[in-house]
Amino acid sequence: MSDLRTWLEWVEALGQLQRVAAPVDWDEELGAITYLVASRENAPALLFENVCGHPGWRVLSNLIGSSLDRLALTLGLPPGLRPLECIAASRERVRRRLPPVEVAWAEAPLAARVWQGAEVDLTALPAPKFWPRDGGRYVGSGTVLITRHPETGTLNLGTYRQMLHGPREVGVYISPGKDGLQHLQAAWRRGEALPAVAVYGLDPLLLVVGSQSFGAHTSEYDVAGGIRGEPVAVVRGPVTGLPIPATAEIAVEGFLDPDALRREGPLGEFTGYYGRPAGAAPVLRVEALYCREQPILTAAMAAEYPICEQALFIALARAARLWDDLERLGVPGIRGVYAHPAAAAGFAMVVVSLEQRYAGHAAQVLALAAQAPSTAYYTKWIIAVDEDVDPSDLNQVLWALSVRCHPTRDIDLLRRTWSTPLDPSQNDEADRPYGAKVLINACRDLRPPGHTAPRALLREQTYRRVAARWGELGFVGAPPRPPALDPGEAPLPAETKFAAGVE
Repeated sequence: MSDLRTWLEWVEALGQLQRVAAPVDWDEELGAITYLVASRENAPALLFENVCGHPGWRVLSNLIGSSLDRLALTLGLPPGLRPLECIAASRERVRRRLPPVEVAWAEAPLAARVWQGAEVDLTALPAPKFWPRDGGRYVGSGTVLITRHPETGTLNLGTYRQMLHGPREVGVYISPGKDGLQHLQAAWRRGEALPAVAVYGLDPLLLVVGSQSFGAHTSEYDVAGGIRGEPVAVVRGPVTGLPIPATAEIAVEGFLDPDALRREGPLGEFTGYYGRPAGAAPVLRVEALYCREQPILTAAMAAEYPICEQALFIALARAARLWDDLERLGVPGIRGVYAHPAAAAGFAMVVVSLEQRYAGHAAQVLALAAQAPSTAYYTKWIIAVDEDVDPSDLNQVLWALSVRCHPTRDIDLLRRTWSTPLDPSQNDEADRPYGAKVLINACRDLRPPGHTAPRALLREQTYRRVAARWGELGFVGAPPRPPALDPGEAPLPAETKFAAGVE
């Protein structure tokens, strides 16, 4: 059975795990250390082994962070991949589905320690308070909440923040439109409590899939099994009957009672701002707590990139799914898709590279990418570039915006689109669920050859000659591969030579 501890062994073997044995306070100090370490790209994962006041419990922060190698390991891919290579390699895995397999309670590492009813005390967990103005300690940041729709029976694993209220109460904030909130609303309309499981220490793969929207009728367990190529081992929860990851570090079972609301938040969020103002949120009434020996709480810090725990994996997962969405819709010529993690954890910007094949091709891609299931939520900037631009290279994207986009002709706007109350650019709280999207065509104008200036590119024959001598020339590693090369066979038309300033 795959678990967090096996993953940590792989990460440590890569030299990307730093153990912190010195005493660390959960009250802002753990968050400050995480922020400072993670502020440089490819910073290590941090395992805090001595959290003040919580002996025997550990906290893992910056799990994946901005490390592409740790994300590749999580997806079952080899380290050393570039962003587009990682996206392309993960697409086939994300398409596969493999249902979970149930194991006996006695076989589950999670069942090592059990507290029920009045025995439960969640204040024993080393839940951090990350930011000075946070509303409280957040036991649920690097976590998933497991629910089942009371009418359709569909199972959902979602990443929703959870603030610790007391020994047996946790506030759960779920953004409008998310599957978990739809499950909750359906149960409350029937006057019923919604059974729920919160997993507070988990396999990072479940954190990755739980952050994505795979459709109302797709279980994230099935997606995770397909990615890994083996089913997720689960045990049936004695209280709720919901399937719980058998190798989880920490999990609780409980109920979200009808109209049970309590003040929650604010929390420093992925935007680099505090999220929505403190307000009423559902309360999880906890009936049972389970954990392994020497359990590890997974704590995902939310902040601007590269500190934001979820930025890289959300960005790459959204890109892979948008690439699939476009191809499923029959759009030809897609050469690459990237969601930039620095753009509010990958939520705010996507760039699509395409080989234009007909008039209106780029406009079609922009319109579909703006409202595809994978990217409709919150995305503000949708940019189309040609196949000679690497969408993961922001320098190349800015170049395309500068030389191929004419603002009065190539920019469109969509209004009243799906957004989030966490967007700090909306001052009016009533408007926050709505957003807007800018569609930017940064592709070449499709005109007959000779009517537009040509791109200055390396000759392919010259590139191959230099690449073959890379080591001889004294350079280490593989030579960089330009996104496009000039075949160098046909001479430039006379009118193009003049337009390009070449005599």
